[in-house]
Amino acid sequence: MADIESARKAFERFDVDGDGLITAAEYKSVMAQLGDFHVTETVAEALINQRDGNGDGKLSWDEFWAHLDKGSAQA
Repeated sequence: MADIESARKAFERFDVDGDGLITAAEYKSVMAQLGDFHVTETVAEALINQRDGNGDGKLSWDEFWAHLDKGSAQA
């Protein structure tokens, strides 16, 4: 199981504007800050959409955590 505290910190880092949702633009921006300039807007949108449970084009904390928790359970 993923560490929920570490996951929460990661979520907050990606949620640049603090509205409780991660957009593709926020994801792309943070990845660039981390040195990954290969994440384009298209790539970021695809990644968000793949994990977006309600289809709003954004990741909520619950969607973010569900993906991490599911991924760690499969490992």
